[in-house]
This record gives sequence, C-alpha cells and structure tokens, in this order.
Amino acid sequence: MEPQPMRHLETRLVHAGEPRPRIGGAVVMPIFQSATYVHSGDLSYHDVRYIRLNNTPNFVALTAKLAALENGEAALVAASGMAAISAALLTVLRSGDHLLANDSLYGGTHNFITEDLESFGIQYSFFHGDAPEAWKKELRPNTKAIYVETITNPLMRVPNLPAVVKFAKTHGLLSLIDNTFATPVNYRPLDEGFDLVLHSCTKYLNGHTDIVAGTAIGPAGLVERIRHRLNHLGGALDPHACFLLHRGLKTLAVRLRHQNESALRIARFLESHAAVEAVNYPGLERHPQHERARSIFRGFGGMLSFELPGGVAQADRFIGSLTLPLSAPSLGGPETLITRPAATSHAGIGPEERRRLGISDGLIRLSVGLEATEDLIEDLDRALQATR
Repeated sequence: MEPQPMRHLETRLVHAGEPRPRIGGAVVMPIFQSATYVHSGDLSYHDVRYIRLNNTPNFVALTAKLAALENGEAALVAASGMAAISAALLTVLRSGDHLLANDSLYGGTHNFITEDLESFGIQYSFFHGDAPEAWKKELRPNTKAIYVETITNPLMRVPNLPAVVKFAKTHGLLSLIDNTFATPVNYRPLDEGFDLVLHSCTKYLNGHTDIVAGTAIGPAGLVERIRHRLNHLGGALDPHACFLLHRGLKTLAVRLRHQNESALRIARFLESHAAVEAVNYPGLERHPQHERARSIFRGFGGMLSFELPGGVAQADRFIGSLTLPLSAPSLGGPETLITRPAATSHAGIGPEERRRLGISDGLIRLSVGLEATEDLIEDLDRALQATR
C-alpha cells in the first residue's frame, strides 16, 4: 500500500522515514548493533555499509525523518551538534575563503570560528544581526557563506532572518542557520530560503537529556558532500544513540508546544517581578525583535535569560536557592535547567569579548522543561524573595 501524504509536522514526526514494510513486523525501528555489513558490490567508498560512514539502517531511517521535518531533500546525523557544524563549515569553506557570521553565537561555534578556522586559512568577520544596512561593508571578494542562529544563545536575539536570506541570494553566498532553539515546530528555514539547516539534536530534537548528537539538513548534493567530510573526520553517531534520537523526535511537537507556552508565562512573570532587572525572551512585547519574531515564528521557544541587580553573587545565590530547576549546562530536555552562560556555554569566550557581546557574568539562562508551569513560577518566586 502506498504511504499516505504527510502534510502536518506531527504526522511526519511519527511516520516519516519509518521502514516499509516494518522490519520483522516491529512497530519501533530496531537497533542494528553491528559495526559492519556484508559487502554488496558498492561502487563508492562512502557507500560501503559501515558505522563510521553514516549509512547503516539506523542512520538511514533517522536521517529520512530529520529531512522530512525541515522539508529538506536529505539529512545527515553526527556525533554532536559541533560535529555537524564543523563538518558543514569545513565543507563549504576552504583555505582562502571568508565567512560572515552573526556576532552572537553559541560559545562552541564562536570558538571554532575564531580559533580553528584560521588554522585552515579561512577568514571570518562578524556582523550585527539587526543591522542589514551594514552587512555589505563586511563583504570581501572571497566571501563564500553566511552563518546565523535562529534565536541567539544566550541573549535570545532574533536576527533579521528574511534579510539574511535576501543578502545571501543577492551576493551569491551559501546561507547556513543553526535552528536548535526554534526547532522545525517553530520555524523551518529551508522553506524561507536558507540553504542548510543545522541542529544540536542533543537539545529539543531528542528532548530527554540522554544523548549528544547533531544534524545537517538541506539539498541532497550539499548534504552528501558534508557526509563525505564527516566520514573522514569520524564523527559518526552510534546505533543506540540513533535509536534514542529517533524515539525522542516522535514527541517533539507536543513537548515544544508546552515549552513555548510555559516559557512565555515564566518570562512574563519574571518581567513583572520587582527583583528582576531585565528579561530576554522574544515572546515579550518589550523584546527589541518581538514584532519580527511574531511575524516569522510559530512559537517563541523554551529558552529565556534574565538579569538580577546583584550581579554574579546574587545570581549564584538565586540558582543555589532553587528546588526544581537543576544547575547544569545544555537545554531542551524534560528537566528545567538553569545556568550562568559565563561559567558554562560561553566560558571559552574571554570576558572582554563577552562584555562586548552584552553577555554579563551575572546573566542567568533558563531552559524551561516539562514541569507544571505553576510549580516552576512558585519556585522561582520563592528563590527571588529569599535572595533579594
């Protein structure tokens, strides 16, 4: 029987990429815990079935599902978000090329661009995501690509994404976007004209705080080039982690819709609290890019950050007073996580550069989980009152 069309994301999350017929009748994709497979006359090295080459049964089913979620032709899965990002950048750029990158990025990506690309002879410039009139000044004859995050980490800024797409097309640049914070539930960059979408699957796509993984999704030819690079770098995901990510994806829509709603309620609570100095969340009307976010996103995500007037000392006391949120890096899981980015995700960026980017040492980042919103607000309020 021919598969029925899957117009809606919820249906794709459950059914896209699943083997037909089901393997041995199993409703759930089995784990193929085999490193290698009987040779079947494959013509290309990259087609030999072997775990490191990202082409065994768990990879095939998982990447088909991932591609369907972002309306891409193809996808690959990697051992981490940074494995996917670094493999993608090292594929689209070569010695002598120049990259334009948004000036507010995840610390690992920022460090890879500023510390590692240079060793490959690749140049870079940063641009402000909200000032497209100034971007042309950063162009060089050797500029090949432009890189942004849908919602920036940790200040929750929303770059002018439509302008990025237009700028890239006007100047013949390849556009790459890290869509981790938004997920395809809230935004699908390929539909809006971006060339390649990247995710740290560790976060919302898996959603259970129990694996590390990454993906790149886009045109089949480009994804295949990145897969070949990844094959040589050795950043493959093991079959059991593929299974866990495959399973986690099926509940993404219901999880993220709760997190969208809960984070907005918590952001409004914090914004109105006398003990809170500032809140960064694109769903708030006072957010500088709120109107843009409202016009392009289906939801505002589960991430927010905020400042207390007492700086690092008060931030640490506040975090230590909480009962429900766990003080830990990462995000996107069922547990609400809280951290100071200056001490975790952005610790590798020097203090002067963090200050230039607007990331204070006392900034607190909150990843809203799946707990009852009322319980989280009560706990946050109690900790705020205790540490004023």
